[in-house]
Amino acid sequence: MRVICLVVLALVVLGVTDVPAVGQVVDPRGVSPGSPNPLRGEAMHLDRRSKLFYGDWRETAAGRPFLERIKSRPVFRWFGRWNLSSFAGIRGYVGSYIRRAHSEQPGTVPQLAVMRHQGRECHSGYDGGGPEEDEQTRQWYRDFASGVGDSRVVIAFEPDSLGTIDCLAKSRQRTRMDVLRYGVDVLSQLPRATVYIEAGASDWEPAARTAKLLRYVGVRKVRGFMLNVTHYDWTANNIKYGLDVSRRVGGKPFVISTSFNGRGPVHYRRPIGRKGQPSRRVTVWCHPLKRGLGIAPTTTTHHPKVDAYLHIGRPGYSAGPCNGGPSQVGAWFYARAVMFGRYATNWIKPPRGTRYGLYGNPSLRSVAGDQLQP
Repeated sequence: MRVICLVVLALVVLGVTDVPAVGQVVDPRGVSPGSPNPLRGEAMHLDRRSKLFYGDWRETAAGRPFLERIKSRPVFRWFGRWNLSSFAGIRGYVGSYIRRAHSEQPGTVPQLAVMRHQGRECHSGYDGGGPEEDEQTRQWYRDFASGVGDSRVVIAFEPDSLGTIDCLAKSRQRTRMDVLRYGVDVLSQLPRATVYIEAGASDWEPAARTAKLLRYVGVRKVRGFMLNVTHYDWTANNIKYGLDVSRRVGGKPFVISTSFNGRGPVHYRRPIGRKGQPSRRVTVWCHPLKRGLGIAPTTTTHHPKVDAYLHIGRPGYSAGPCNGGPSQVGAWFYARAVMFGRYATNWIKPPRGTRYGLYGNPSLRSVAGDQLQP
């Protein structure tokens, strides 16, 4: 007992504050901001039936080593409207996946991303499917939760949902928030689920606005929030931004997705008017070139408020018909998967002497491609 106490004391001195007391059982939900990190010590499930493991007729010997870097890392399995075609429904689909994960790798924790909200367009008249879609989404959340049951899982709730609220007609924005809040209510009741809510990224919405939306949908009921799921911004920037958001939502912990940010984002300035007048920042959202995997999934992070770096975003899946990508969002994009492996780093911020995450003097065109605005 004396040895255990000395070890715990040493960890506290080193700044590791989420050490459970002797004999304490860690709550998987981890709702209290001061509770131990529920991800620490967990082995995450490596989904060997994802598209990364299917093989591909375009696969080459040169690309295989880079693809192997992704295959060795646990990546979240995404669930959404596309699962409606399953004869068993989402309840049976997610339940089957969890059972398979436990059968193939006993003791591991499945990582599930919920992507049910509808965001196909972005304009003042877009209704996001209307009231009928809202009710279907609520039912989907209930069925999804029923499929999870009392299984130990980690859930990433609705990537891009809060950041795209303005894409809906004004008359539909509050309703969308209410639907998301309903989903948080449902998932927060799962006894062994660690839930993180979408909170955008450090190069997206201001922290004050993000925090306001998080409070509305009920972040207090779950472990915390997640950042950078579909973005490329540096981990250091997301830590700074996340701490700002955390202070505004009662000190909630958060996770950062490092799937795409090993080389950082592609941002550039574009004049608004004539030369000498103010400019605006342009972000290349869709398939910026020469990007790489970031830090591999781990709970050893650069701040105690950051529960983990995770691969929530899926390397090698298309975001649409830009820079050579397949037109269908979510389709397999082999060349891009190889790119992420080829340019992988463990950088938390851009090293001295780099531009756009690359050494030398790369041109903007070489990293923005067909997304470079004239």
